[in-house]
Amino acid sequence: MDTVTDGLDDALRKAFTRPIPRGGGARMRFLVRQLKGTRAVAELLGISQRTVERYVRDQLKRPRPDLARRLEREVLKRWQPHVRARARQTAATTGGIVIDTRARFGYTAAPGSTDDARLRHLTVALPPEYAARLFEARDAGRTEEQLRDIAAEGLQEIYFKDHGRRAQGLLVEFTDVEHLEFDL
Repeated sequence: MDTVTDGLDDALRKAFTRPIPRGGGARMRFLVRQLKGTRAVAELLGISQRTVERYVRDQLKRPRPDLARRLEREVLKRWQPHVRARARQTAATTGGIVIDTRARFGYTAAPGSTDDARLRHLTVALPPEYAARLFEARDAGRTEEQLRDIAAEGLQEIYFKDHGRRAQGLLVEFTDVEHLEFDL
């Protein structure tokens, strides 16, 4: 199951202008430059300082799978921070964010209407204020449920209520997420 936090991170990664370094040595050298030393990288990755030095000098070339995953994750966290910040600022001020989801939507509405949850696939462009709220909530350490509530509110207002032009009393629940992806 996809999460909102991962989806927002993936959306920001799409803004990268260059690919991340390839290979264990290049990634290790990048982290050594970022963290200003082999000891800090060793502590971060949970390996010995000597192992880090071997990767930096290309004495070791291919990290084992678990180390490769940790190495890639840490490089992605630090790769092109200015590009990531600019993409986030654009989404939060002018561009907005596109949400593509396949999930079950439940409704609370006026009497006489159906409240059966339905599985729907939606692709909706949310305005910049929802993008800003999502990024701020993620940075503040909000839970996945709270992030989903913000996304559900955005879908409710833009898609289901059509910017307030219909379905005034409608409340939407966003559950059973099968797919969730964001794009800037």
